[in-house]
Amino acid sequence: MNIHEYQAKAVLKEFGAPVSLGLPAFTVEEAIAAAKQLPGPLYVVKSQIHAGGRGKGKFKELPADAKGGVRLAFSIDEVGAHAKEMLGNTLVTVQTGPTGKQVNRLYIEDGSDIARELYLSALVDRETGSIGFVVSTEGGVDIETVAHNTPEKIHTFHVDPAAGYQAYVGRNIAYALKLEGAQIKQCVKLVGDLYRAFVEKDMAMLEVNPLIVTKQGDLKVLDAKVNFDSNSLYRHPEIVALRDESEEDAKEIEASKYDLAYIALDGTIGCMVNGAGLAMATLDIIQLYGETPANFLDVGGGASEEKVTAAFKIITSDPQVKGILVNIFGGIMKCDIIARGVLAAVKTVGLTVPLVVRLTGTNEELGRQIIRESGLNVIPANDLDDAAQKIVAAIKA
Repeated sequence: MNIHEYQAKAVLKEFGAPVSLGLPAFTVEEAIAAAKQLPGPLYVVKSQIHAGGRGKGKFKELPADAKGGVRLAFSIDEVGAHAKEMLGNTLVTVQTGPTGKQVNRLYIEDGSDIARELYLSALVDRETGSIGFVVSTEGGVDIETVAHNTPEKIHTFHVDPAAGYQAYVGRNIAYALKLEGAQIKQCVKLVGDLYRAFVEKDMAMLEVNPLIVTKQGDLKVLDAKVNFDSNSLYRHPEIVALRDESEEDAKEIEASKYDLAYIALDGTIGCMVNGAGLAMATLDIIQLYGETPANFLDVGGGASEEKVTAAFKIITSDPQVKGILVNIFGGIMKCDIIARGVLAAVKTVGLTVPLVVRLTGTNEELGRQIIRESGLNVIPANDLDDAAQKIVAAIKA
């Protein structure tokens, strides 16, 4: 689960991280009122969407030479003017894709005097089974660009989960960031604060870009992006309360109600598969034969008929879907349950696009019999390769 920048900063501030003063705003009037509560005279008006690259983004409804989604303002009147242009308009960034995202809220922040921009992030390192801190002296730009052009400027440090955070980790990070004097002590504390926040709030990813050194010589978290482990949200009602469903795909929201692993994509073939590995292989082979998947959907190993029915309804609700591929390997998940779930969904929503079904494993013969006797116009498939070729051929025909 993602949250907005201003929410992430509020969480980090609870753990002692240094952040600028700022207030959220949902209207132009609220933006002006927020600016009046800040010291000034420099303000920053930030679009709040779940995507990076906001500063370099462009608004669809504004001229091509208009400023992006993060703007400086040198007066309260200028804050109001920026807010009027940004609210309600669609911001397109490198991470939103061409459709962009509508800006429904802003963050009005007190301006900072920046001497240096650094990069710092924390994530779960699966190879070491620990939390790793990735840092670079090249802050304020895409870390992928730094990794591609100057990989030697990226450094990774791990925290031993048995020992917990130790000051030497913070000092090593400070040296890698070329900090000096009092900044080293600040860095040791900041990294410790971020580590505690990461662990206690069950974060999956925390990115501070940029982490700045002010002209006064102090460290400050100037931007923050946080993603939480969805499996842990039952422990954190205060985090769940921060969820902004307007930033999420409606189909993904519906899928979460049934505990379905669903991610909307921009292709034409809807997929219903059990098992993440098999689902990824299904997406790959669809691409191999010249089409694109409309979704990733793993119904899981022990899905009920109700869950399968919900999954099928979600797939068919996508207007981009021109064909559907059901690919089930029956282990814990029985093929007859999948078959009955598909039939129940078809009876409810109808079937207007080609449907290819590949069932193999537990109760596969019973599942195929249920499909055959249903009277539906279903295309059977023997294996994954056969299924992919058939669904691609069907939608092209």
